[in-house]
Amino acid sequence: MCASYGLDPRFSDPERLLADDVELVDALRAWAAGNAGETLLPTGRHLRNLNPIIRDAGAGRRLDLGWWGYLVAGAPAKFSSINTRAERLASGRGPLPERAIVPATFWREMLQPSRVWHHFAADGDALLGMAAVTRPGRTADGAEFTCYSIVMQPAAAHLARFHDRMPVLVGAGFAQDWLAPGQAAPGLIDAAMDASAAVAATIRVTAEPGGAPDSGPAPQGGPGGPAPDRLF
Repeated sequence: MCASYGLDPRFSDPERLLADDVELVDALRAWAAGNAGETLLPTGRHLRNLNPIIRDAGAGRRLDLGWWGYLVAGAPAKFSSINTRAERLASGRGPLPERAIVPATFWREMLQPSRVWHHFAADGDALLGMAAVTRPGRTADGAEFTCYSIVMQPAAAHLARFHDRMPVLVGAGFAQDWLAPGQAAPGLIDAAMDASAAVAATIRVTAEPGGAPDSGPAPQGGPGGPAPDRLF
């Protein structure tokens, strides 16, 4: 599962995911620079980091700050909510939740049994758009937040030996479809996974500095075995 990722303020946008929106690009770079290169982790009861997400409520794309994971009854959900299985969304009968794109330049997974963290990224710090679903949330003190969960799919073949799951990556050509305001049918998920394949093919994996070099195929999954993506 995707439990941490990062956003380098020097990101390039060769695929024009941000559609050359100067204001949006500047705002995203400013946030990333102010974040001082920190790895982005799930938001929690004490760690109230709010991370950038791109949404469209009907007036064009805008940059919002979201709570990574869901809030339930005023507190972080007791079930795993930072990731959502694409298959579960695609099999639903009702409309999809509201959607967002999570900007990143890499995500991280721990390779077993070496317990070495690996970065999944495209060349040149290229901007990646991870598909997300959102819903409103409220903390016990009454503060309201947009909560988001990153949509996960089976890993591309060349990445599967590092982890069996990966984010659905939204390319520039599919961003408008994904962000279209209003309700969408579950069929959008299959279309998103199909469109994700071209972006996934650009992803390369490197071990974090100081880690042992990769020595070949390894068991799939995160710490302790297969990725524990929870269905909800």
